[in-house]
Amino acid sequence: MPSTNPPHFSWTRWWAIVLKEIIQLKRDRITFGMIFGIPLMQLILFGFAINTDPKHLPTAIISDDNSAVTRSLISAMAHSEYFAIDTHYTSAEALAALRRGDVQFVLTITNNFTAKLLRGERPTILLEADATDPTATGVALSSLNGILQTVARREFHGALDYLARPPAPFDIIVHRRYNPEGITQYNIIPSLIGVLLTLTLTLMTALGITREKEHGTMENILATPTRPLEILTGKIAPYILIGLLQVSLILLAARYLFDVPIVGSLWLVYLVALLFIVVNLTVGIAISSVAQNMFQGMQMVFFYFLPNIMLSGYMFPFRGMPEWAQVVGDILPLTYFNRLIRGVMLKGTSLPDLTQNLWPLLLIGLVTLLAASKLYRQTLD
Repeated sequence: MPSTNPPHFSWTRWWAIVLKEIIQLKRDRITFGMIFGIPLMQLILFGFAINTDPKHLPTAIISDDNSAVTRSLISAMAHSEYFAIDTHYTSAEALAALRRGDVQFVLTITNNFTAKLLRGERPTILLEADATDPTATGVALSSLNGILQTVARREFHGALDYLARPPAPFDIIVHRRYNPEGITQYNIIPSLIGVLLTLTLTLMTALGITREKEHGTMENILATPTRPLEILTGKIAPYILIGLLQVSLILLAARYLFDVPIVGSLWLVYLVALLFIVVNLTVGIAISSVAQNMFQGMQMVFFYFLPNIMLSGYMFPFRGMPEWAQVVGDILPLTYFNRLIRGVMLKGTSLPDLTQNLWPLLLIGLVTLLAASKLYRQTLD
């Protein structure tokens, strides 16, 4: 049987194939958008949003000694730009805010601080830091020695000139709470649960309806007397168990391979994980309702996954990002999951203190599910 392949390479035929691919690419708007959208997103995130030197970290001040020295110290901390000073907390309120993650530091100055300083007793000040993310506090804490020397040179003159000579005549004792040794795994492993769930569950469900479309089995589903919400939630249900099994596996590895503590209630860990699993499944279903094929579904999952790992506080300190990036991060489910899971596992946070991060996660899940139900079509068109 004679061959149907032309004997020679033809530039004309080659150019026709090139034009065909270009036309096909123009018709596939999602793929065309991803070609420019993903590199542009990476450029913006890495160029503007990523910052490992966070400043203006919320700091609660508990001071019972209102002297010139203590005022100078607080002023110097504020002018360093690493500490955003708030003096409206009581001692109990400040520690509760530290546990919730509302403040990064709590500085406590006792009422006899200045008296001890003038007697040459070298008094101390306590600075408690939320060290669940060592990167977020590291640079700020390293600036303290310079701040102490600045205060000493500014405040001590004449007969007290000897107090201005280094080392500073008082110390700041840093208490790194929740992760005193600054172990990176304590911060990374709990958040890694959210990263893995985001990728695997969103991808699996995003390919759910698109797989039905490509394999032609969608017609069978459409022929049944079912409503969109019934189909969408029915497709989500089996993956909830898969997600919980993934969480259990990661928790076992975290505890016995990396020695990550679980300070809080285990049932709270699973409650938070369950809510996050459902949210990611609804996101995946929403993607599958929009995507026309599995390739588009995978592209959209990657487009969703990238800002989650960059802007959620998983890889880089959340408070180190510019305000616009924090606004974007505040609409991402992984941002709230990171705060919740770190709070339960590392701080032993109770349910009432989790509420401020639970309700936004629940709201995201409900809005996404309603959007997916709206986007879903009862026809193949």
